[in-house]
Amino acid sequence: MNPLALVKLNQLMELTQGKSEITIGLIDGPVVMNHPGLASENIVNVSEKDKGSCSQANSSTCMHGTFVASVLSGKRGSSAMAICPDCTLLVRPIFLENTEPGDQIPNATPEDLAEAIIECVDAGARVLNLSVAFVNPTAKGNVELKKSLDYAAHRGVIVVAAAGNQGTLCSSVITSHPWVIPVVACNLSGMPISLSNLGNSIGRRGLSAPGEGVSGIGMGNKPITPRGTSVATPFVTGTVALLWSMAPNATAIEIKLALTDFNLKRRTMIVPPLLDAWKSYQLLNTL
Repeated sequence: MNPLALVKLNQLMELTQGKSEITIGLIDGPVVMNHPGLASENIVNVSEKDKGSCSQANSSTCMHGTFVASVLSGKRGSSAMAICPDCTLLVRPIFLENTEPGDQIPNATPEDLAEAIIECVDAGARVLNLSVAFVNPTAKGNVELKKSLDYAAHRGVIVVAAAGNQGTLCSSVITSHPWVIPVVACNLSGMPISLSNLGNSIGRRGLSAPGEGVSGIGMGNKPITPRGTSVATPFVTGTVALLWSMAPNATAIEIKLALTDFNLKRRTMIVPPLLDAWKSYQLLNTL
């Protein structure tokens, strides 16, 4: 099955490509800003540090950031999913470029992520897309990260975050935060893939989305199909952006309710339900 059809995003995408006033904060690796497959006119780099450009074609972090950007802001008709190309994408890289073959998982410190979250919120983001593994986490760093997530919640900025790819039952400062929507990766049959993290908080407040069989932009003109929760996360982020584009006066609470509580049932499973973008749109119209 087509990944967009699996989560009924294709139906919503027929109505809109998004609106420029709906701004997404992409906290990830650097992005090839001038790639011909991206809607570059709607992509802005907000980094205040020297992490904002792709200078090495074989950089795993650059490939990661560009791929995720293409799921959201690829040009319609390209090899990418191109969910909401008319929305504004704020690129805030936190991963340095790395060409070491053994270092394929983008990582950062909690302090780096906390700083990036606050910068994106202050820059006007309405929704944040996070795909981060931590290195050397500290108690102080985790406190700073929680404060930044609280800040996003206070400002009404929805946070969508990858559940992680360790294949374990776990939670983190991010996935356990009550404002965050954690995202589990599933296959094209809607079943969780083995590397995706699961857990009580993930199951209660999260969503599942396609994490394999998803095409996006790589280096050059050749599409790539990575797998994992980083692949799944922009499906949920893009849905938020399209819902807000269709209902610009909706509150963050209303968007989250339409997105995650469409079945109106108390969740008890460690596996969250599959994203249903069309049902979320229908529910939003009733709120």
